[in-house]
This record gives sequence, C-alpha cells and structure tokens, in this order.
Amino acid sequence: MSKHLSDFQKSFLARGTGETLFTQREFDEGLAIEEAKIMTIAIETTKTAISIEREECAKILDEMIKGLEGVDAMPLIVGVALDQAAQKIRNRMKAT
Repeated sequence: MSKHLSDFQKSFLARGTGETLFTQREFDEGLAIEEAKIMTIAIETTKTAISIEREECAKILDEMIKGLEGVDAMPLIVGVALDQAAQKIRNRMKAT
C-alpha cells in the first residue's frame, strides 16, 4: 500500500474535521501530473488508432490486387501500383 494518500483519501478523511490536509499548490501539482498522464495516454491511443486504420486501408488495396490475379498485363501494372500504394500507406508514418 502506498505511503501517500490520494486526494480522494485526504478529502474523505478530512470531512467533518475542518482541516486542510493539502495546499492549493500541492493540489495543482498533482493535477498537472495527472493531466500529463491523461494526455500521454490520449496521444498513444490516437497513434494506435491511426496505425490500425492505415493497416486496414492497405488491406483494402491488397484485396484489390488479389482481384486482379489471372488477368491481362494492364491489370498487372495496376496491381503493382496498388501494391506500391499499400506499402506507402503502411510506411508513411511509423507508429512508435
């Protein structure tokens, strides 16, 4: 168990006593830390969503390429172009 009380715990324990268990500065510092954590999670979640969407777009092109199998040379050129487009979609911005 943590040695430090959360803000909720402090608030809960302080009810009815009229005591202030933390200062406004302590509150503001804690809030800033938690806001930074939330932003970090939001950024990472967004990166993951973009990566998933990019992969799904590339899969659509892969399916289009499969539909061209066994067709004349012109569709072969289109197939190569679609394959290159799929690779560019996947590699445009690497997820970290």
